[in-house]
Amino acid sequence: MSNAASSRPAPSTDAAPAGEAGGNGLLWVLVAVAVVFALFHPRAPLDYLKLVDWQTVGALAGLLVITQGVERSGMLQATAQRLLGKVTDLRSLALLLTASAALLSALVTNDVSLFLLVPLTRVLATQAHLPLARLVILEALAVNAGSALTPIGNPQNLYLWHRSGDSFLGFMAMMAPTVAVMLFWLLVAVWLLVPRTPITLKPAAEAAPVQPRLLSLAGLLFVAFVIALDQHWLLAGLGLVFGAFLLLYPRVLRGVDWALLAIIALMFVDLRQLAELPAIAAQLKQWPIAEGWRAYLAAIATSQVISNVPAAILLDGPVRDLPALAAGVSVGGFGCVLGSLANLIALRLAALPRGLREFHKISIPFLLVCAATALLLRLG
Repeated sequence: MSNAASSRPAPSTDAAPAGEAGGNGLLWVLVAVAVVFALFHPRAPLDYLKLVDWQTVGALAGLLVITQGVERSGMLQATAQRLLGKVTDLRSLALLLTASAALLSALVTNDVSLFLLVPLTRVLATQAHLPLARLVILEALAVNAGSALTPIGNPQNLYLWHRSGDSFLGFMAMMAPTVAVMLFWLLVAVWLLVPRTPITLKPAAEAAPVQPRLLSLAGLLFVAFVIALDQHWLLAGLGLVFGAFLLLYPRVLRGVDWALLAIIALMFVDLRQLAELPAIAAQLKQWPIAEGWRAYLAAIATSQVISNVPAAILLDGPVRDLPALAAGVSVGGFGCVLGSLANLIALRLAALPRGLREFHKISIPFLLVCAATALLLRLG
């Protein structure tokens, strides 16, 4: 049917927090792992806090609150309505969303891209019959692929860029072949997984008018918060964001997925303790992973276990082949959900009840084809 529905009212913005819809199974797994480490490798309480990258957790906290403000303002609902009036089939919509995710992630980092696009995608799914899980998973793959192109696209690139001494464009040239492989397979995935069928709208829901003041506040706070992060004024930025919403729109804070922040903090606690195990360090010294395809595959495998950012830092010593390491941790963001922090953020923002299962059904085959193709490219 036609999706031109300019008079169609938007659904209510009072959606359940992501944690309620998506479940907290991963949170409890991370808690259990932390307990095991505490029993066998106890630390002082303050030492556990030092394991957490509070800059990352704080940045995510501010972005979560601001994103919730944008969503509550009704702007996403209005944007979704206009988008559904112009895009007529599912595949075109998927291509638009994934291309936007890949491009934005190269410019404003993978996490920020997800904070902009996943809530919009979730709202689109409230207005039309869409494969929400598939679209969000493709967006997660897209930001991992697109962010690998530039030194500022993701944390591991930023770290490796500073270590390499390359120019901005030089680093991009180094990453371009691997990114081209990932984007090619992303296009194939969209083509195979999303049919070119007409978008069918859902019955009209109760109108939720746009709140310009709330939207303006969220926009101003976003700009101010990004500036604060750039100047390393995290606490001041958080104080501004939380203070403004607490005084003016306290209901925004009630809708934030606080469990996501707990998951991220526990990931740092668990994965850093895992990387510090003497057995891990001993194995790294014994393995012949200094360069070439062995370094590339080691980076992919390590990313699956401890995520690609810690993997880049951990392997920076034993691996002397920086292009192989950079390519490996980029491709390693696919596969297991722990491969990249962006994967977890996407699934939590989308509030998918069976998101982990659906993610791995797509992401693991995607990892295998990307890893093999990029390896053949490097060997060629």
